[in-house]
Amino acid sequence: MSDEAQRTVRKAVIPVAGLGTRFLPATKATPKEMLPVVDKPAIQYVIEEAVDAGLQDVLMITGRNKRPLEDHFDRVDGLEAALAQKGDDKKLAAVRHPSELADIHYVRQGDPKGLGHAVLKGRQHVGNEPFAVLLGDDLIDERSPILPKMIEVAEKTGGSVVALMEVPPEAIHLYGCAAVESTADDEVVKVTDLVEKPTTEDAPSNLAIIGRYVLAPEIFDVLETTKPGRGNEIQLTDALQELAGDDEGHGVYGVVFKGARYDTGDKLDYLKAVVQIACDREDLGGDLKAWLREFVPTLD
Repeated sequence: MSDEAQRTVRKAVIPVAGLGTRFLPATKATPKEMLPVVDKPAIQYVIEEAVDAGLQDVLMITGRNKRPLEDHFDRVDGLEAALAQKGDDKKLAAVRHPSELADIHYVRQGDPKGLGHAVLKGRQHVGNEPFAVLLGDDLIDERSPILPKMIEVAEKTGGSVVALMEVPPEAIHLYGCAAVESTADDEVVKVTDLVEKPTTEDAPSNLAIIGRYVLAPEIFDVLETTKPGRGNEIQLTDALQELAGDDEGHGVYGVVFKGARYDTGDKLDYLKAVVQIACDREDLGGDLKAWLREFVPTLD
């Protein structure tokens, strides 16, 4: 493979092995990634984002009880035949769409040893190429995509790239946090250090890492030797911190995201995401916003 081909980002890795305990009992038998956001499961938004960025080769890192994910992105002959017989072309297209999105592969994580361990499970599939990692808890509005810019930076620099977003200082303890230096591009910073979920006092900035990464293949060698960190898990942040401090490597960069992001990681933010996305829909937004205007004044 040529050096140019090795620098081209073609593959996406999506870790989906989490247990979704924050959404119990709904996730007792249903993967959290399959919870609907209006009328599509959250995971479909994520894969559509990857495909829109030109990534047609998708690897999901799964676990037990995740079979519904595979079924969703497969054909369902009986349902399709019934919809075709009824002449319901709109629903037929919606049912077929997930199975036609991308070339999707699956591998099980096995032991739940953290995000870094999940990413490492993709090594054999990814090979010696840069690749994107997308986390399902963060949904990025399609009108303000960030992956194309991240891919551009990764291919230009040969380094790894993280998505960063400004958050209130009192919320930084919920995220990985980056210490940064400016570059000639106002959207891009050079990452000099990373801290996983720091206290407000210890945080080097208010720039939080959100769930999008474009990683150089060197990350795999680092993850192989990364010891368990916070939560006794292998943290991707720790491996990226090592790459950021390697003067002989290509470094770690950040793209500062200023668009719309929907956090589906907890119950309240999940509900907010559903409402916000529904309000933006042409088929639902008008009626929903009219109802909200009537409903909100009735709240105490």
